[in-house]
Amino acid sequence: MSRSTPKKGFVQLLSQDPSPTLIVDALGNVLCANPAMQSLRPKTSEGYGEVLPVNTVALIKSALEQNRAIEKVESRIGSLILLWSFIPDADTQQVLIRGRDATTDILTQEQATRSNRLYRLITENTTDLISRHAPDGRFIDATPASWRLLGYWPEELRGQRLEDVFTGQPTDALFTETRQKLRDDGYATMTLEITHKNGARRWLEIASRAIRETYTGAVVEVISVSRDITARIESEEQNRLLADELAHTARLATLGELASSIAHEMNQPLASIVNFASASQRFLRNRDQHPAQLTKVDDGLQKIIHHANRASEVIKRLRAFLRKGKKSMGPVALNTLISEVTRLCQWEADKHNVKISRQLADEDPVVIADPILLEQVLINLIRNGIEANVDACQKSKSIHTSDILVKTFINDQNETLIVVTDEGPGLDDEGVRQMFQPFYTSKPKGLGLGLSMSRSIIEGFGGFLDARPAETGGLSLICRFPNTHTATTTNKSEPLDA
Repeated sequence: MSRSTPKKGFVQLLSQDPSPTLIVDALGNVLCANPAMQSLRPKTSEGYGEVLPVNTVALIKSALEQNRAIEKVESRIGSLILLWSFIPDADTQQVLIRGRDATTDILTQEQATRSNRLYRLITENTTDLISRHAPDGRFIDATPASWRLLGYWPEELRGQRLEDVFTGQPTDALFTETRQKLRDDGYATMTLEITHKNGARRWLEIASRAIRETYTGAVVEVISVSRDITARIESEEQNRLLADELAHTARLATLGELASSIAHEMNQPLASIVNFASASQRFLRNRDQHPAQLTKVDDGLQKIIHHANRASEVIKRLRAFLRKGKKSMGPVALNTLISEVTRLCQWEADKHNVKISRQLADEDPVVIADPILLEQVLINLIRNGIEANVDACQKSKSIHTSDILVKTFINDQNETLIVVTDEGPGLDDEGVRQMFQPFYTSKPKGLGLGLSMSRSIIEGFGGFLDARPAETGGLSLICRFPNTHTATTTNKSEPLDA
């Protein structure tokens, strides 16, 4: 574009006008340009072609032919974005071209467009339900995932109450608690089972965040993300069933390994029953010659009943130990349970020249656990100690009696502890770290499941099972339970407080 003398028509351009402006004729020749326009022209160029839109000549022609202004025509100079207006003057066949710096506006608009496109892409394709709610829980809007998760399209949900959509279990108390958390903390999560519109049962995990009014802080809206966790819940239930099956199988294996101890414990009352029955029978035969011996018959029958009840208790204990069913949590008196377990393991300990000692709290601590599973854990720990003692005696070729100490106490944090300490060869730090991992074992014929299963059982009670080297050279296996006991003891501040 070349320069020429402007004709009468447009007034003289203002030198202080910050908007770049110039006047051109019908052919696009520049008649006049203000300083703001001149400052945009590259130093290497005499014209304004690099500043104006690429189709400037066509725009000039169209503005004059149609006798109307053409606005918001974009051009870019590096990072600068300009919007141009072409304003015609039909009498003089001149066009006023005026620019405006629209860099911020256009970049903001482009960012908003990209964000909106991304938002729509996420909300329309996510498998999670994103929804907006009024403070009372009514749906304001929802993403299309509502059809898959709930059986309702977003249009159907608008205005509906949560209680009318999330059906299947009592939810009033849960929703009340969640709204309270949103008011207090601004964030809340909940897990609930619902009934899909088609009748299917589903589990949802819902995370919600409150949107507050700027000045008052009142909750004006709630944004929620609901995720279908049905598959995870079913998997966890299946894993729990498999764990129960594995624990039951382990109890069967333990029973087989303790067969000699069980036979010994059953043999004692049965032998006593036979002896007292034989004596009573002999007294009855001589009743004519010795009438006074009938009193001994009564005494013998009483002792038969006593030993028969004792045998019955052993059978009941074994049946309970082998029972298969859901975990039954309740108060367990530790000292009493430990006495029963050590008696069950005593025959095996005697066979290997191992003495089981007990150092129990003065009062019987009580923990919340399943007594059968806890008994299974203690049997595992004591038998593990017996095997460790036997291994140490074989390596040292010693025949002296070794000892296993079973101790209960409550530490300074009011935690209840059961400690089983052996005199075995012990383990190094790496061995202690690995001993609770599934299938890790230092025994030639071991499966490596006893200790890992025992830790899982104790953790299921809210406690923890750990190990540390003992002063005896062996290991101390420590069952730690949280502060849920109902009995107190004077045996506090023990040195073993891991």
